[in-house]
Amino acid sequence: MTVTLKLFASLGVHLPPGAREHAVQVEIPQGTSIGELLDRFGVPPEQRHLVLRNGVFVSPAGRAEPLHAGDSVAVWPPVAGG
Repeated sequence: MTVTLKLFASLGVHLPPGAREHAVQVEIPQGTSIGELLDRFGVPPEQRHLVLRNGVFVSPAGRAEPLHAGDSVAVWPPVAGG
């Protein structure tokens, strides 16, 4: 099944070549969770600060739920500023 992965800010380095506008469509097996998807692309767990599935916040516990065809996962790292 196909899902869209969007990685923002410093996480963009984990996207494969050919990704456009911080996003890539990927084929994954049914039953793959958000955590498994992010593991596949080497996104460190401590960098998975803000995670959205189809525009809705996903708590760390919810990241074990399976994805569905057409889902979009967007991830931002923690940021500091002042």
